[in-house]
Amino acid sequence: MKTQFIDLSSPLWLQTLENLRHDFYHLPGYVDLEAKRIEATAEAILITDDNKIFFMPYLLRNCNDLFPETVDVFDVISPYGYPGFLLNEAAASTPDFLISILEHLRQVWCDRNICSAFLRLHPILNMDVSALAAENDLFTVNGETVSVDLTLDRDEIWRKTRSEHRTKINKCKREGFSARIVSVSEYINDFNAIYEETMNRVGASKLYFFGLDYLKKIADVLGEKLHLCIVELNEEITCGGLFTECCGIVQYHLGGTKTSFLKQAPSKLMFDHVRFWAKERGNEVLHLGGGLGGSQDSLYNFKAGFSKQRHTFVTMRIIPDETKYRRLVELRANSLKIEFEQLLNTDFFPAYRFLS
Repeated sequence: MKTQFIDLSSPLWLQTLENLRHDFYHLPGYVDLEAKRIEATAEAILITDDNKIFFMPYLLRNCNDLFPETVDVFDVISPYGYPGFLLNEAAASTPDFLISILEHLRQVWCDRNICSAFLRLHPILNMDVSALAAENDLFTVNGETVSVDLTLDRDEIWRKTRSEHRTKINKCKREGFSARIVSVSEYINDFNAIYEETMNRVGASKLYFFGLDYLKKIADVLGEKLHLCIVELNEEITCGGLFTECCGIVQYHLGGTKTSFLKQAPSKLMFDHVRFWAKERGNEVLHLGGGLGGSQDSLYNFKAGFSKQRHTFVTMRIIPDETKYRRLVELRANSLKIEFEQLLNTDFFPAYRFLS
């Protein structure tokens, strides 16, 4: 196997993506933006074996932000969203290739003082991995996500919509609500205000507050791959959503609704508009995502009303260096004044970043 670590300055990153079906999560500009947001380093790994290709971007964090006494011990996480990894057709059709890659990853990351990796897989591009989750303890099934199959005809998409959603969509139209795709740069301030109002209303973690500056940067980075849909009533914006478009995959990224319009549920009209807009542009799937942390909560139930198509949401938890990992867990347990085994066995991963 040939292994290459790719930084943002290397043209190999984009050259590799040219030959692989990918999503916006894999673009170097997006990974760089996420790295700056959490003060990490953007990196990708490319592993080739004959004609088989494995590619994965990630964020590299130095653990001395938690433990100043540690020197150059790192961990790996995914950028925000569902990046996962990419395989070419030859790799995807070789059943044992991915297993051998995972063992190889352990070794090459261990050699670089990386003690843990937490990676969110792509529910569509990595959909075949779900079968491995029951057989390999590196994989964890975290729940389901929802998507709309845009290859179906319009009538079939509408028929697969929950009746309560169809009623609300039609009512919104009768009451004068209208949805449209608008210029991201022109309406980004309005969207940010609605988004932050929504996050405050639901008591969201600070992790979900990105800020206007970040939104402007992601618009610059993604360019024509980022779209904003708004729903208006009497020229007032009632809700909005950011959607990405890449390689036939449309992703719902961020969205919100003004509190004063929650009862009318204009976001249902927004998703209805976007799915048919995306279909007309030749896309194959609109991925709506799932509930918080993969749970089947009210958010999941809302999204599930737009389609019967489901995907398994899988994460990977890799410990390349068990000794370093356990040492960090021990340090964290001491700082929290709890037992080492109690912290080690928590569902939170990596355990040494629990409550950090």
